[in-house]
Amino acid sequence: MSSLEVINKENQKISIKLKGVPLQYANALRRICLNGIPVFAIDTVDIIENSSVLPDEGLAHRLGLIPIKTDLSRFNEPSKCDCKSETGCSNCKVMFVLDSGDSDVTRTILSSDLTSEDESVKATSDKIPIVQLAAGQRVKVECYARLGRGTEHAKWNSSNISVLTETDKENERILTVESTGALKPEQIILAGVDELSNRLSEFKEMINEIKE
Repeated sequence: MSSLEVINKENQKISIKLKGVPLQYANALRRICLNGIPVFAIDTVDIIENSSVLPDEGLAHRLGLIPIKTDLSRFNEPSKCDCKSETGCSNCKVMFVLDSGDSDVTRTILSSDLTSEDESVKATSDKIPIVQLAAGQRVKVECYARLGRGTEHAKWNSSNISVLTETDKENERILTVESTGALKPEQIILAGVDELSNRLSEFKEMINEIKE
């Protein structure tokens, strides 16, 4: 009989014991928890002004790598959104604005300076450095975040680590998942189990169609 038991849970990390779960399913769950759960990341960046030493591409890259808190209950992946639009809508995209303003001193622009149009979707930390500005330098950007999966790009990975280890008992393994902060670790596990179940159901349907 298969079972999942939480043996350790912290703010960003969770360990669960898998009993009676075949290795191929346990490993599939591990991989889904790493890069198969949708989370938000900044994907489109419009540079309005950038007089920093960091080129536009570098600034856009750094913004894309900022982990963003994700609410899966309220937003859709663009490919599954009813809007069917390339530009997206309020159900599948969230706009962020960064405007450093003018200053006569050297300063570091942090993720706290990145404002979101939706309070529930924001940087996981206020202290992530984005760019250092000298006196008189300024950055002003508008960007859009969307849900994506790590299989498309690592910036959409839901976990920093997802590791499966053997115990000294037969057919028993420990799955440890450490979240990026976009989702709670238990949310990743639950979403991973749902995703694995959906994939297995789709696979079974494909097999049945072939048999017919």
